[in-house]
Amino acid sequence: MNMVATHEAFEHPALFYRTEQEYVDRTVSFVQEGLDLGEPVAVAVPGPNLELIRAGLGADAEAVRLLDMTVAGRNPGRIIPGVLRAFADAHGPGRVRIIGEPVWAGRSAVEYPACAQHEALINAAFEGRPVTILCPYDEARLDEAVLTDARITHPTIVTRDGEDVSDAYDWRSVVDRYNEALAPEPDAAVFPFGADELYAARVFAVTEAERLGLAGQRLDDTVLAVAELTTNSVVHGAGRGTLAVWARAGQIVCEVRDAGRLSDPLAGRRPPARGQIGGRGLLLVHYVADLVRVHASDEGTTVRFYVGC
Repeated sequence: MNMVATHEAFEHPALFYRTEQEYVDRTVSFVQEGLDLGEPVAVAVPGPNLELIRAGLGADAEAVRLLDMTVAGRNPGRIIPGVLRAFADAHGPGRVRIIGEPVWAGRSAVEYPACAQHEALINAAFEGRPVTILCPYDEARLDEAVLTDARITHPTIVTRDGEDVSDAYDWRSVVDRYNEALAPEPDAAVFPFGADELYAARVFAVTEAERLGLAGQRLDDTVLAVAELTTNSVVHGAGRGTLAVWARAGQIVCEVRDAGRLSDPLAGRRPPARGQIGGRGLLLVHYVADLVRVHASDEGTTVRFYVGC
């Protein structure tokens, strides 16, 4: 299998695999092609698959950046800035290649919309850059709806039969489809705030999160994220917003709603430019949270983030 890009353009194939051996053969071949060409290579896949690739590469694994995606990409929203852009930006200007597997059996229904949007937004984040990102999908264990989305978010599909152009490719439609309205949580504790209540909003977040069982670094992360989001609401969201906090399935959930309009789908997923002042709030939330869901419309913006206890 040869998936080597021959021109200075972004390449984003999806690899559909069914067996462990097929996975190893395809991914190891992809990595070794890159090494043979002198390209920097990174692999970010779930832990068990990472060990399969490591074993398949043997001594060549020492030349590859290996990351457990269940850790580095626990929140799909930080994969672009924290994994893909971090590696590509550190090894420019020549072509780099990356294996990224953000969707695996076990991802929850709450997480999946953020995963699908991530896969779509890769195309915008790397447009025109000499980067190849191969995204494996387990045909035997993932829902057909997930595979259908993969055909929409990837311009080419690699199967056991070869590589074909996807006639369904339309990544923007996936970004829009999963820009889902987030219904208010009826059991949440709610705190309306304005510029004069920013400190009180943080105290409210601390009180509620502690009451629900959060402590230590996770509590500090939550308060920091709340501070960023509530400040954004005051500055960019018509001066006011509503903070809600609740517990769900072993996680603390915080949500900020305001009347601001978030028009950039890559907001919070771009590393800051050198010397940039401001514009880091949503990026910071992506880094400290286990999951971030965003709904943006003409009426306003909702940002909901999850932190494990």
